[in-house]
Order: sequence, then C-alpha cells, then structure tokens
Amino acid sequence: MKIKKIYWPIVLFSAIALGVIVGGKLNTFSPQNSYSSNSNKSKLNRLIDFIERDYVDQVDTDSIVDLTVNGILEKLDPHSVYISKNEFDEVSESMRGDFVGIGVNFYMYKDSVAVIKPLQNGPSEKAGIKSGDRILYADKYKLFGRKLPNDSLFPKLRGEVGSEVTLTLFRKSENKQLKVKLKRDVIPIKSVDVALMLDPTIGYIKINRFAESTYKEYKEGLLKLKAKGAKTIVIDVRDNGGGYLDQAVKIADDFLVKDAPIVSTKNKKGRIDKTKATSGGLFENGKIIILINENSASASEILAGAIQDNDRGQIIGRRSFGKGLVQREMPLGDGSAVRLTVARYYTPSGRSIQKPYVEGNEEYFNEFEKRFYNGELYEKDSIKVADSLKFKTLKGRTVYGGGGIIPDIFVPLNGKHGDEATEMLMQSGIVSYFVFEQLDQNRKEFEGLNFDSFKKKFEATNVYVDKFENYLKSNGVSLNLNSHEPMVKNYLMAEFARQLFEEEKYFEIKLKNDLMIQEVLKR
Repeated sequence: MKIKKIYWPIVLFSAIALGVIVGGKLNTFSPQNSYSSNSNKSKLNRLIDFIERDYVDQVDTDSIVDLTVNGILEKLDPHSVYISKNEFDEVSESMRGDFVGIGVNFYMYKDSVAVIKPLQNGPSEKAGIKSGDRILYADKYKLFGRKLPNDSLFPKLRGEVGSEVTLTLFRKSENKQLKVKLKRDVIPIKSVDVALMLDPTIGYIKINRFAESTYKEYKEGLLKLKAKGAKTIVIDVRDNGGGYLDQAVKIADDFLVKDAPIVSTKNKKGRIDKTKATSGGLFENGKIIILINENSASASEILAGAIQDNDRGQIIGRRSFGKGLVQREMPLGDGSAVRLTVARYYTPSGRSIQKPYVEGNEEYFNEFEKRFYNGELYEKDSIKVADSLKFKTLKGRTVYGGGGIIPDIFVPLNGKHGDEATEMLMQSGIVSYFVFEQLDQNRKEFEGLNFDSFKKKFEATNVYVDKFENYLKSNGVSLNLNSHEPMVKNYLMAEFARQLFEEEKYFEIKLKNDLMIQEVLKR
C-alpha cells in the first residue's frame, strides 16, 4: 500500500478519545501525607528560580517544568504519566462521561464545520439542526473559511448548562441560511456503545472504556437484554484500554456469587487489599462470554481475569495488552496532574498480568508489532508463556501470568494474513469522511428508506466500493480492494447505517462479519 498524503480530520464532538491507557484506581491523592524532606526538591526549585530571574533570554519556565516532570516519570514505568493542564480537561471529561455542549457529531470539511449527525434528544436535534448542515457562526464568531484548531472551536460551542448560543447555519439541501437559538446542555460521552441481541438468546454489550458512568450504562443495557430473553451475555472489551477499576469490579460482581474473589492489589509496603463479590448479582446464573484482544488493558483485563479464574465463563479472542499496574492521581495545583503507579493488580488465582517494560516505553507500547511478526495474532501456539508463571483457576485449570490474559478460545485477526492494512484502513476515520461526502452529495437518494430497504439497496450494488477505491486514490492511497470486497462493503454499509440511522444498526451490520462473534454463535 502506497501512502502519499491524506487528511482524516474527523472530530466526534460527542466522544473524546483518551490520549493514554489510563486504567487503574484513579483515587484522590492526599498530598499532605505524601511528601518527605528532600534537599533535591529544594535544588530543583532554586534552579527554576535562578533561570526565571537571571537567564539571558526569555524562557517559558512552565515548559521546563513539564519536561522535568516527564523526564522523571519516564524513569519509572510506562503508566506513570504527566497530564498537562491543556490535556487534563479533555481526559477528565472522557472519564467523567459527559460535557456541556450543543450535541452534534461534526468535523471540519473544506474549512467549515459540517454536522455529521445531531445527537438524539440533544439541544441541536431539538432545535432542528440536520445532518449535512454547516455551522457558519456561533453568535457572532465566524467558524467557516478558517482552519480553526479544536481548542479554538470547542469553547465557541461549549459553555455553561443552560447558556444560550445562536447558530447561523447553511442548509445545503435547501440552499439557504437560517438561524437557530439553543441552550447548551449536558451531553453524555457514552462508554457503552451498544446493547443488542445477537440471536433470540444471546445478548451483546460493547464497552469502550470504564468511565464514571459505565456501570449505570451497562446495567441499563443488561436489564434491556434480559427483558428480551437473553440467557447468554457477551461483554466486548476489545480495544478497551481501561479506566476506573471500581466500574469493572461492579460488572464482575453481577456475574459472581457472594465472596468470589475479583481482584487484589499489593503496594510497596506489602499491603494487600482484596475485593470480593457481594450477593444479589444481576446475572449470577446465566452464561458469560468476554471478548478481548491485544488492546484490552487494565480494568478490561481485571474483568476478564475475574471471570476466567472463577471458571465463571469463557474468554474469547487474543492475548490482552498486559497492564497490571495501579495508578493514583495527584493534582499539581496548576490544572495539571500526575498519575503515579502505586500498586500491582493480581487476579483471583494470584496472577500478575503486567508484561515486562525493561526495554523502555517505546518497545512496551509497540509490542503489537512484535506479536504480529512472531505470528501470535494468527496462531495461539505462537503465544510465548513461562512455565514458571503457571496458576490454577477455581476448578484447577492452568492459566498463565506474566503478560496479559490468554483467552480460553483463540480467534485470529479478521481475514487472511496480509489483510491487515485494509482492515486497519477500514477502521480509520477516512471511512466516516467518505460516507459523509457521499451522503452530502446526494442525501435524497436515501430519504424515505427504512433500515431493511437500505440494506437491500446497498447489498444490490458495488458502486460505493468502487467509489471508495477512487476516493482513496484521490487522497494518495493506492490500494486494490478487489480481493477485500466483502470486508470493505460491510464496513461501508455499517458506516452508512450509522450516519443514516443509529449506532445499533452500525453494530448490527458490522458484527455479522466478525470472527469472534461467529465463534460466539457456535457455542
């Protein structure tokens, strides 16, 4: 695949990606009990003061401090991280699970703010904003014809709950400008993407991270699926980098009987804290399946490990990331914060699932490449395990520590060896960009279609596969899609469904070609 130059400026206003794999107990830190007398601290403060007072050129001492903090943390472990004040609000919103705004998915398209879709029941939908609208002004602030960075754009669309903003729109379908006044409101950032039925007895819940609202979202989904007759629940934590441990523990608790071990932590002083299940879980008797992959980390691995070690259900997929370190957050007083590793996780069998990090952070986070080349992503036999790290589940099955959760049932990457570039491309933002442009050019073609009619229409032609290949070429990507046509068509149809209908329809289509889901349906 030859790549020249391509721009994928997709911005999902309702979902902010985490910049780091956060996982762990993000507890409130108590600084008054945490400092010790150390002359080196005084040395560092005196140096910064000296530079600020007497250095020959103007220097941003804040940036020097940032570099110093990062340099210190890099000497510790890959998950002890510094979060600058510019990043902190974004990370906090994602973990809190909401923000205050107007409620649209959008991206910058040809120097204008194009609405992909207003969020259901959000301020924009209630005000009559439609997919394809361009937002020209927020009050009197011009948003078009300028390459606005997100940190300049977001404050114009966000604000206090109940605050008003007048938006000037251009509606392409009617070739006219209009103004709408709306009140900003709390917009959820969903951590549970979807809860749907795979067949009459199997329910499916996709969790993208463990935020403050995750258990509440999951519980709503679980109760809905139980009401529909689900006897088996599939929890999908693929590509879930973790988050708040307590949310994963609550979910595990729903599946385990009273006093079943869930997780333990051990700090530098040898203190061990154990967490056990309580009584009255919502799904203690039904069948449980957890889906994991190489990007399932931290709290995702704690959930999978608790289910596996208690012999409560099956783990399907590929070996998880291998993050078994607990972080605690300490605010630094200027809007920034440090997340410091303070303990290690252990699964109920006593396993530490933390993989080694002695080769440095770059090697640690790029281990996917090593797994790819050694064949682990395609053959379970290629997974390297240490006999010295054998552990036993509740019923005596052998499991291994030392680097992630090894699934009970292995499922390779979708497709044949060599399909990875196409698969990764189809999972990128360029698909959303392409679909929006196609709809923007001829939205009337899909007006009045229900979901079933849309599927029949899409399945009957390959025109969008051909258009997508030409679209890639126009953006500098040379890729022959002939041998990948079914995969490409499935991804495109799913994205069309998401933008035309709802998130559930996206998953309904996408999951039909999913090898792990196919494995689930065999059982």
